[in-house]
Amino acid sequence: MNTLPVLNSDDRKQLFWFLLLALFVLAAGYGLREPWPSDEPRFVLVAKQMVDSGNYLFPHRGIQLYPDKPPVFFWILAACYQLIGSWRWSFLLPSLLSGMTVLYLTYDLGRRLWTPRTGIWAALAILFSFQFVYQFKRAQIDPVLVLFTTIALYGFIRHLLLGPHWRWFYAGCFFSGLGIITKGVGFLPLLIFIPYIALRFAKADGLSVQTNTNGLRWSGGLLFFLVAIAIWLVPLLWAVKHGGSVEQQAYLNDILFRQTAERYANPWGHHEPFWYFAEILLLFWLPFSLAFFWLWKPWYQSFRIRDAKVLLPLAWAVLVVVFFSLSSGKRDMYILPALPAFALAAAPFMQAMSARISFRYGLFTLISFISLVILVLGLQALLGEPGFEKKFILERGASQLNPLWWMLIAVGGISLITSLFFRQKKPLHSCLVFFVLLWSGYSFVAYPVLDGANSSKDVMQRARELAGAEATIGLVDWKEQNLLQAQGATTDFGFLESPTTQLQKGVVWLKISPEKRRLLLQSSRHTQCVDFKNADAISLGNANRRSWWLIGEQAAAACR
Repeated sequence: MNTLPVLNSDDRKQLFWFLLLALFVLAAGYGLREPWPSDEPRFVLVAKQMVDSGNYLFPHRGIQLYPDKPPVFFWILAACYQLIGSWRWSFLLPSLLSGMTVLYLTYDLGRRLWTPRTGIWAALAILFSFQFVYQFKRAQIDPVLVLFTTIALYGFIRHLLLGPHWRWFYAGCFFSGLGIITKGVGFLPLLIFIPYIALRFAKADGLSVQTNTNGLRWSGGLLFFLVAIAIWLVPLLWAVKHGGSVEQQAYLNDILFRQTAERYANPWGHHEPFWYFAEILLLFWLPFSLAFFWLWKPWYQSFRIRDAKVLLPLAWAVLVVVFFSLSSGKRDMYILPALPAFALAAAPFMQAMSARISFRYGLFTLISFISLVILVLGLQALLGEPGFEKKFILERGASQLNPLWWMLIAVGGISLITSLFFRQKKPLHSCLVFFVLLWSGYSFVAYPVLDGANSSKDVMQRARELAGAEATIGLVDWKEQNLLQAQGATTDFGFLESPTTQLQKGVVWLKISPEKRRLLLQSSRHTQCVDFKNADAISLGNANRRSWWLIGEQAAAACR
């Protein structure tokens, strides 16, 4: 095994200040908002219904089963809630802990493969990527998936480059299995054995010497991989076989086949061209991705000398991007698991590259340009034609946006001044200032300003006040945030049912007890039969670009 570099006092200080910076950026605004669309309210709602019902095996969204994702992330959300006792203060905890762990593991690999300073550069490259911070400040599945894939990658690299280390190899296999039951693509770390075999045949430098091993020891990884999957799959199969309903059988077929291989081969949404992820990688990973224009040469040199420490994580990251590019269904966060590997492959060259005048000028130009754009947007919104602000208020339902515009002006102005002050000499300092200001403004200003409208909390609170404490509110053509933020008694008529069918069922339900029931719905082409001018229809305002109403029997009299 390779000898682990000893951390001196300067190394410890650097690690401490980096982790403190990362914690501030990722935790800023924690507890200041409720779940926001598009995915957060859905996932938190599913976890909440698990806690309320005690049914952790079959996730529900309203009255219907939710087969789109395996339940591991919902279990984690539920566990955080039971630990803290508040959804508002717990729903972002998995992403926060995942982000800090991913950063530390990447740092640790960097220091083990090269030096502690290289580990800091690897972790900084991740933290200084827009998409990483944005996604890890949200309660989506992807941060937890990236956590599991990074742990698996860590285990495989500890074994293949720094080993042999069979316990870490088995851990990598186990967390690959956990990744699969978190999101179907959790097997991605296993792709690392493709470039590993190629590098072994090419007699690359840096691979660990695997001595006294046999096929049985390698095949033991399959056992750990299957054990992780069995944590969820075995109880599910047993429950469906022993008294499972027709709906539960359909859920099993859907989540095992339709949501995995079929969704990859024949996706039903988010269609993008083959080169889509090249755009995401270059734009969404800024400012780290700016370094790619200088990294191609040292990466090519690493290829020529067959440096496995660089080539193995780099080749795996490229395979991840290619894998997702082959499917026509693409979303920007799909390639996020590859970010730590790209950062690790870049880290040994970042110190020398940061000293180059051309790179410093490029970083200075980038930060100055983005800061100027943010400043101009803030000034335009605050002092320009008020039509933009009125449209924003009308669509989003936010009442007071001036703090948001002042935040943009402050972030853009201070960042621009800082960038000009440091210029090409210390552009990393201006980059640091820009990132801290950007995510601080986003978290401490945008969160409280936009939360009431984005989360639908204001709409649902007003609905309960108007309906009365004893009334039951029926949800028609609803979104997950409506049910999540609902107060008091509610019912729904199936999230996956067509809006027309939901309205038909809702009207029948309303007429059974019109004095104690109300319907909450949005104004759309599906609700044209509703008389919104009737006194029995009350506007609740706008949220998430939709106009919401609370209606009684008279307003729905024309609906059949």
